[in-house]
Amino acid sequence: MIKFLRSLPLLTLSLFMASVFIGCDSDNSSSPEIHDAWTWVSGSDNVDQAGVYGIKGTADAANIPGARLVSVSWSDADGNLWLFGGCGVDSVDGKGYLNDLWKYNTSTNQWTWVSGSNIINQAGEYGEKGTAGAANFPGARASDVSWSDANGNLWLFGGEINNNYFNDLWKYDTVSGMWTWVSGSNSNNQVGVYGEKGIAAATNFPGARKDAVSWTDADGNLWLFGGYGWVNVAENVDERHYLNELWKYNPIENQWTWVSGSDIFNQAGVYGEKGTPDAANMPGVRDCSVSWTDADGNFWLFGGHGFDSENNLGDLNDLWKYNPIENQWTWVSGSDTRYQAGVYGEKGTADDSNMPGARSGNVSWTDADGNLWLFGGEGRGIDSEGYGYLSDLWKYNPIENQWTWVSGPETVDQIGVYGTKGKAAYSNIPGARGFSVSWADTDGNLWLFGGYYEDNDENMFVLNDLWKFNML
Repeated sequence: MIKFLRSLPLLTLSLFMASVFIGCDSDNSSSPEIHDAWTWVSGSDNVDQAGVYGIKGTADAANIPGARLVSVSWSDADGNLWLFGGCGVDSVDGKGYLNDLWKYNTSTNQWTWVSGSNIINQAGEYGEKGTAGAANFPGARASDVSWSDANGNLWLFGGEINNNYFNDLWKYDTVSGMWTWVSGSNSNNQVGVYGEKGIAAATNFPGARKDAVSWTDADGNLWLFGGYGWVNVAENVDERHYLNELWKYNPIENQWTWVSGSDIFNQAGVYGEKGTPDAANMPGVRDCSVSWTDADGNFWLFGGHGFDSENNLGDLNDLWKYNPIENQWTWVSGSDTRYQAGVYGEKGTADDSNMPGARSGNVSWTDADGNLWLFGGEGRGIDSEGYGYLSDLWKYNPIENQWTWVSGPETVDQIGVYGTKGKAAYSNIPGARGFSVSWADTDGNLWLFGGYYEDNDENMFVLNDLWKFNML
């Protein structure tokens, strides 16, 4: 099976997307009567749909982002869901990289095209570093990372387009509607400047990369871990590797700090004793993981594609906790070796032995009770020999240290059951997919958009369906 994110730097998007066919559909409604069930809310139950943009800045029931994968997302204080870029389909059936910014209002069930272009492969307008401008916007890209700060600003870092990687940091002010190029370079494929570990400096910055993960701490600092890209050595154009450095960005001081991990690529994980924090512990290099922040300010990391404890490359199912005050990692659950099958147990019942299988490109949420959630991705279900796209929903209780298989099948490559748009049903389930985006709204409901899957002939199909998992 061709792994899309692994092979993307070696392919052109035009070759990769050659088999995409286009259509469009949109509708918006919701049904809160049934709880702990999926609702197909918006978008199409067909694949490879073009975007319906409408008028920039104007919400409309007909608007819908086009099919896409490896986008980024945010939630704001008003409960709106935000979406930026990715690989997908524009307003005129073009297939490529996007830089459109969208807002979804969960109360009105309407999308608004806010910023950026409705045409693929647009270059960025950087303006002056540190200065907001109405003409500024990030260029088209996929596989970047995102944060939200306490002031409601949206942040994004890095990503890639056509085998060129970025390390630019951007801020979007949802009040003024303007982008600011904050840090990093406006040129691609930059190596990192690490400085001294633990010491902030104006000259420090992470190297260009894609598929990292991110957190925000209680003090408003932005954190970045891993990904695939450039370290601090550049010998030739192909010198890109899996990473495991942890970085902190202080928006007030506008400075990066290399906090932990290695400035040398392709490092194996140092797991230590399960459940015991240690200054020597460190997750191995990886990309396409998922992350959470708990109510105590700890950062959590699960899976991805990277190096295990034996320095073997593959999909992982290890769960880690990082305490930013103590600067220590703890290997919490899962295996220290690659390609583990899932242990599902009984659906809806937590158990010490339950564990999601190894995977990458899944999505994650944190609910109001502090539980960590994950859905889908590309990896292994219950079958130790089977490998494909997943549609299982899991919940992890960090207090009890137990996983619960909540919804969806334990096997790979299952088609979706959409039901009636806007009507929750226990039989509904999003189809198996990887590299979607996710949100949690102010009511604690979980939202899922887009992604892609491949069939047995390795044809790729991209999605633009919006789903809600009703928690309340």
